[in-house]
Amino acid sequence: VQLQACGGGLVQAGGSLRLSCVASGRTVNNYATGWFRQAPGKEREFVAAISRSGGFTKYADSVKGRFTISRDNAKNTMYLQMNSLKPEDTAVYYCAAADRSRGMVVAARLVDYDFWGQGTLVTVSS
Repeated sequence: VQLQACGGGLVQAGGSLRLSCVASGRTVNNYATGWFRQAPGKEREFVAAISRSGGFTKYADSVKGRFTISRDNAKNTMYLQMNSLKPEDTAVYYCAAADRSRGMVVAARLVDYDFWGQGTLVTVSS
């Protein structure tokens, strides 16, 4: 499967953005999916994950209550709605997919994922 993330940009603190990740090559309902981010000089970190059906989600503590992950399997697309953005949310955001053969409902570790999108930059100004 190929993943294409988009929707990043420059936003002021307190603002909102919605990231999208479109899958092609294979239907996305074969994959648990997630979002990660990498700030300059830091390691890539988990942000949010969602199960194949969309019925289960998991969030990093740093974004809980502000970000919402969702998916539309009919559109082969996953979303990350980001509200109340903070300067520390500035990073390149990556979407990722974990094949159903792994047997995971939701996945929160980088090593759990098989496929990665190219990343989209989110910059939050103070």
